Amino acid sequence: MKEVIAIIRPNKITRTKEVLDALGFPSMTAKAVFGRGKQKAIIGEVNFAVKNPELAEEEGNMRYIPKRMISLVVPDEDASLVVESIMKVNNTGQIGDGKIFVCPVDDALRVRTKETGEEAIL
Repeated sequence: MKEVIAIIRPNKITRTKEVLDALGFPSMTAKAVFGRGKQKAIIGEVNFAVKNPELAEEEGNMRYIPKRMISLVVPDEDASLVVESIMKVNNTGQIGDGKIFVCPVDDALRVRTKETGEEAIL
């Protein structure tokens, strides 16, 4: 099994979830996160007032940029399909399209039924 972790633009989360659901991967964890890449900011990406000093503007750039992070565990043979789908939906060709990480998962356990391995994630 593989865990696919994707950090994407907030305006792409709905479409990403729709595509993954259509492919048969409706189960995921999603949350709002803040971060930045090498560019430190994306001009015009954020259009709201920032009140938290940790996120405040610094020389015209934000210290951290709002993103969405999704995480899902899939069988090994489906990891490439999931990654390619996320890339296709989120690729704008601009700085800030995001990152995808693929990590090995040793085991999974469904608490309610005590199923393990792939049975726990499918």
